[in-house]
Amino acid sequence: MSDLGKIKHLYARAGFGLNVDDLATFQKTSLKHATEQLFKSSATAQPLMLITENLSFKMASADKTDTLTRKMFMKQQREQEKDLNIAWLNQMSTTPAQLREKMTLFWHNHFACRSQNPYYAQQLNNIQRSNALGNFKTLLMEVSQSPAMLQFLNNQQNKKGHPNENFARELMELFTIGRGNYSEQDIKESARSFTGWGFNNKGEFVTREQQHDEGTKTFMGQTGAFKGEDIINMLLQNKKTASFICTKLYRYLVNDVPDSRHVSAMADVFYKSNYEITPLLKFVFATDWFYAPVNTGNLIKSPIDLIVGLNRQFYINYNNPDVMMQFQRALGQVLFYPPNVAGWPGGKSWIDSSSLMTRLKIPSTVLNNGIIDFHGKADPEDEALLATMPNRKQQTQTPAQTTPDWNKFLNDIPKGTTKDQVASVILAAPIDNSIKAVIAQSSNIRSMVVELVSTPEYQLC
Repeated sequence: MSDLGKIKHLYARAGFGLNVDDLATFQKTSLKHATEQLFKSSATAQPLMLITENLSFKMASADKTDTLTRKMFMKQQREQEKDLNIAWLNQMSTTPAQLREKMTLFWHNHFACRSQNPYYAQQLNNIQRSNALGNFKTLLMEVSQSPAMLQFLNNQQNKKGHPNENFARELMELFTIGRGNYSEQDIKESARSFTGWGFNNKGEFVTREQQHDEGTKTFMGQTGAFKGEDIINMLLQNKKTASFICTKLYRYLVNDVPDSRHVSAMADVFYKSNYEITPLLKFVFATDWFYAPVNTGNLIKSPIDLIVGLNRQFYINYNNPDVMMQFQRALGQVLFYPPNVAGWPGGKSWIDSSSLMTRLKIPSTVLNNGIIDFHGKADPEDEALLATMPNRKQQTQTPAQTTPDWNKFLNDIPKGTTKDQVASVILAAPIDNSIKAVIAQSSNIRSMVVELVSTPEYQLC
């Protein structure tokens, strides 16, 4: 594979894909330099600062009998949920910090959390963003102490004498060492260690000493008067945590079917670097196997990857941003609304009978500003979010209301670029005979591109 081919693959996995205007730059760039640029452009985090007040605190302080005021706060909160979702999508669609946002999306799913408080949801999202390329221990500690996660996993109710095991269980099963590597007794002792962890009405982490169980606990063979921080440190001392995280990251960046040798090599790097994320990613992006044919153009794009990639490649402007919410619901991935604490399973689960045709229709419809037939895949907990959409029942057929910047797209194509080269940027999968036929039969680049985004191959990265 040429360096350009490797760079294209790198940006498809570590970002949201290349644009045609990147061709002029990367045709003359080495893979090493392109990788350095990828990290350099993501060196700093740009937090979302949309939600500036905690409406739940205001609502809790309001007169319980003032139904009108409470309804007003609830409506404002639902609007904030929608605005926060769209703000993050827009940031992913426009930022030069592709790698940071792609990894924020990974941690968003790894630490899957639903919060009915948009202020807390934004706070958690910014924790994941600021630590996305930093140290996993720091990220884990900050997530574990965030109001959104403490509330979602009921640790606010975890008190001495009445331990709540929910957070302690998910910390091990989903966030660190994985199922099968701990006992039920470990969960009980861990829960006791996290008693008293909570947050105040300002959204600040607090340790409520009077609610903490100061007694002796035995956790994974070690005994002491452990606190929550001690449990997290012991979990990180266990190399199985490095293996668990690297297995998930391999599936996210490389292949749905983990290769045990590659995962083991990743875990060695991760563990020896004291859980530094950037050295791990640089290791993966420098290996031969990351660019092997078996790992190229073989992952199904998540709905967010599909939407963001389309936005970036064609400079989409949404005349009605609510359409982006409809896209997410129709495709089965609404930001900030994972199906459960385990997150979206990903892989082949993205494709089913209710989403496949929509996935194939959306790209070409967006580029032609056509009509989209929406049939959202909602679970019961999504109903509050769906209720924010006006005339929901009447909106199953909606104009895309998008404006792709075709002039910019076509003008950004470097002079002398062939249709085959444009196609290779649009598609991550290899150009087979069926794609060659589309290229050959297209009268111009614009019509070719619309055809290409309608193919199953466009669903792959």
